Amino acid sequence: MTMTSPVLEPEVNYTRYKVIMGVLAAVVPLLVGILYSFPGAFQIEGVEVKFLPKVIAVLNSLTAVALVLGYYFIRQKQVNLHRAMMGIAFGLGAVFLLAYVAYHSQVPSTKFGGEGAIRGVYYFLLLTHILLAIVTVGLVLFTLYFALTRQFAQHRRIARWTFPIWLYVSVTGVIVYFMISPYYT
Repeated sequence: MTMTSPVLEPEVNYTRYKVIMGVLAAVVPLLVGILYSFPGAFQIEGVEVKFLPKVIAVLNSLTAVALVLGYYFIRQKQVNLHRAMMGIAFGLGAVFLLAYVAYHSQVPSTKFGGEGAIRGVYYFLLLTHILLAIVTVGLVLFTLYFALTRQFAQHRRIARWTFPIWLYVSVTGVIVYFMISPYYT
C-alpha cells in the first residue's frame, strides 16, 4: 500500500487583502467625493455625454450576459470559455467605469421623477446597487487575483459571493436606467 501525501493549499496571508480592502475603502469614497464636489472638473471641451447613460446600460447588460455565460461554462467544465467570458465581463466593467466617470463628471446627478410606491422601489434598487457596486470592485479584483495566481480553492470560495453580487449590480444598473430614463432632461 502506497501512501501519498495530501495536496496542501498554500497558507493564505490575509494581511495584503486587508490592506487592499482598506485602500479601496478609502479611495472609492474619495473618488466619489471629488467627482461630486467638482462638477465639470473632468469636462473635455466640445465632448457631449448625453449618450453615455445608454452606453452604460448596454455595458451593464452585456456584463450580465457574460457573467451568466461564464457561470454556465464553468458548470460545464469548459474552463477556457469560462475564462473568456470572465475576461469579457472584466473588460466591460473597465469600460463601464470609464463611461460612468466621464458622464458623472459632467452630470453629477439625475432626479427621479416617479411618485408613490415606485419611488421607494427605485431608491431601494439604487441604494443597494451603489453599495454593492462598491463591494463588487474588491470582490472582482480578489476573484481575478486568485484565478491568475492559480489559487483555485480561494477563487471558488470568493467567486460564490462575487458572481451573484456582480450579476445583481449589472442587472439593477439596467433597471435603474430604465426607471430613470424618462426623467432625463
